Amino acid sequence: MIIFAHQLILNCDFMNPIKFSISISAPAEKVWKALWNEPNYNKWTSVFSEGSHAETDWKEGSKVLFLDGKGSGMSSVIDKVVPNRQMTFKHLGMVKDGVELPPDEKSKEWAGAKESYYLSEENGITELKVEMDATQEFEQYFNDIFPKALSIVKQISESKP
Repeated sequence: MIIFAHQLILNCDFMNPIKFSISISAPAEKVWKALWNEPNYNKWTSVFSEGSHAETDWKEGSKVLFLDGKGSGMSSVIDKVVPNRQMTFKHLGMVKDGVELPPDEKSKEWAGAKESYYLSEENGITELKVEMDATQEFEQYFNDIFPKALSIVKQISESKP
């Protein structure tokens, strides 16, 4: 879902599931808002690409455009939403300069790749888990950068209102 991360996924042939998690001292509702409300979303996704933003209504079945500051990125559909518990995206295609590109052979290879966010709360502590399809080639990149993004989600979530 992250713009630069999404572009890396698009440029590769073989997908593997990778996972990340972080414990956050905040209720799930606050973590959910840190993930999906503007300007929070723009803040934590900026580690992947400056100017990152999403165009969507965040409702199940809706299209979402994950874009960088230049209007390029990827189109996806919101596959599943359970407020304060789960958000899953299914990636569909590329966007360039604000225009969705028609599917080509390369995009057909990864169409349907998923990215899921799971929240579970116990005693005011929320465990945020992320599962995404990625390639072996970029696993190290994600292992390096995704914890930085989740750290920002944690900072936003744990901050005073």
